[in-house]
Amino acid sequence: MAKVAFLGLGVMGAPMARHLANSGHDVCVYNRTTVKSDEWVKNHGGSRALTPGEAAAGREVVFMCVGNDDDVRSVVYGDDGALAGIEKGAVLVDHTTASATLARELSNACIERAVGFVDAPVSGGQAGAENGQLTIMCGADDEDVFTRVEPIMASYAKRTKLLGKAGSGQLAKMVNQICIAGIAQGLSEAINFAMKAGLDPDAVVDVISKGAAQSWQMDNRASTMARGEFEFGFAVQWMRKDLAIVFDEAARNGAELPLTKMVDGFYAEVEELGGKRWDTSSLIARFTRRK
Repeated sequence: MAKVAFLGLGVMGAPMARHLANSGHDVCVYNRTTVKSDEWVKNHGGSRALTPGEAAAGREVVFMCVGNDDDVRSVVYGDDGALAGIEKGAVLVDHTTASATLARELSNACIERAVGFVDAPVSGGQAGAENGQLTIMCGADDEDVFTRVEPIMASYAKRTKLLGKAGSGQLAKMVNQICIAGIAQGLSEAINFAMKAGLDPDAVVDVISKGAAQSWQMDNRASTMARGEFEFGFAVQWMRKDLAIVFDEAARNGAELPLTKMVDGFYAEVEELGGKRWDTSSLIARFTRRK
């Protein structure tokens, strides 16, 4: 078993760190709000640190899952940052959904310190983290580094894959978010149409989910969408953060994203309805809760 650190104990990070502890790893946690760290240690054992650098000291692998590029930099750099405490030969793994540019920057910073780096954004939402069923998309400049940490990440993953050099994991996560945006919009329109037509949406979904229309979103969100329940994980405000990263990358690589841009605008309308914290299936609220 490994000595690891986990930086960031939000709705994703806390259960991921729990799975590491339950798998027998020695876990040291850090969170900006120390009460969360204390509560985590009380419930799951291990230890807690007051700074990222303290958490990283003496650890073979340092995982982090925070909010955005700025949050990552705040826990990695500086006198108290993870890179100040991490030892040569250790590995830094970033589970944050961030930019590919940042991933490449972090990889270079780690190489200068003889530290390995993997960008490893996840998909599966809060439920996937709680149940240890996340999909992890990875990028690494050294395949051997990925090979070292893959068995540890298996504590909370159902699928982990190396997709290329540093930044590749983040690029794959962008592809994931583009797909989700389009599927969620199509599903919201379909369910609204069914209800307007006088059909039982659950009955319709039960039939069509056995055919070509089937998707994870349909299986897990269709019935709650029909009932107007949107408290099931990944929030609209975070999806829009991710899509902003997608649009920045598309501006660099020349990809056209007409549907994704349209759906982002629809999410902006959901925010205006008070839905910043609703989950991403709340696109249907544009039809059912429009002012």
